[in-house]
Amino acid sequence: MDRLKQIESFVAVSTKGSLTAAAQAEGVAPAVIGRRIDALENRLGVKLMVRTTRRITLTFEGSAFLEDAQRLLADLANAEASVSAGGVKASGYLRVTAPAGFGRRHVAPLVPRFLAAHPDVSLSLNLSDRVVDLVNEGYDCAVRVGDLSDSSLVSVRLADNRRLCVAAPSYLKRRGTPRHPDDLMQHDCLMLSSEASQTRGWAFTVNNEVAHVRPGSRLDCSDGQVLHDWCRLGLGVAWRSTWEVEGEVASGELVSVLDDFAAPPNGIYAVFAQRKHLPLRLRLWIDYLKQTYGDPAYWQVAAGGASMAAAETEPSHA
Repeated sequence: MDRLKQIESFVAVSTKGSLTAAAQAEGVAPAVIGRRIDALENRLGVKLMVRTTRRITLTFEGSAFLEDAQRLLADLANAEASVSAGGVKASGYLRVTAPAGFGRRHVAPLVPRFLAAHPDVSLSLNLSDRVVDLVNEGYDCAVRVGDLSDSSLVSVRLADNRRLCVAAPSYLKRRGTPRHPDDLMQHDCLMLSSEASQTRGWAFTVNNEVAHVRPGSRLDCSDGQVLHDWCRLGLGVAWRSTWEVEGEVASGELVSVLDDFAAPPNGIYAVFAQRKHLPLRLRLWIDYLKQTYGDPAYWQVAAGGASMAAAETEPSHA
């Protein structure tokens, strides 16, 4: 306990800038804090800080030790939080971003129940098909669908995501049904024009290998929902995710084509900046998404309306 108190006092003094401030925060005399720092330095055999009447400066060894000490204390706090039976409450501000279409259907409807379970958490949701820079724009977490390109971020796979080539029956009656991915070059294909997505084209499995096809198009749009609407109107073939079109395929409003050439599924991910210690609110949010999307029943209900799924899905409190 004495060793832990010494480390806690060292971190407090280093971050608050004075013995007095650290002592006031703990409710003890500054001399008590000073003795703990002395004992810590004597035990380690190095000088961690230079103390004068006006300021405290960390030595090189002190700066290095501060980072390790903060990590140690955060690990201890996280360990205690993970085993406490509701003893720690999530709080604070959570900034989340997600693709516009997926976010409207499968992120936004889940937020009210998460906040109801964690009343001390505030959440801001940004819906955009632009790839948001989490670190520089101050976001805690992104929900992303498809291949991930930024290896500097940490990702948690929440669920599989499959892509389908779909078209309205009226289009197929007028133009015929493609039998091979190469046939798409003779069809009206509805392409996503955003530079952030589908840059390599549509993915298929051909001769047991993933091949990318980028058909020509009379119509493209940066908004996936517009492509979806155009597809339903019979304007062309679209390459859409199952989460978006599964209900319409089941009802016959859209027809899935080229199923024999479907590429392996990619993923739906929670993505966040590399950190040793995630805030409890962020850990709970990721757990909530993982529990929700990991339940096959959720997607069955979601085909008929994501809001209904949200009402029936309990968030994780772990």
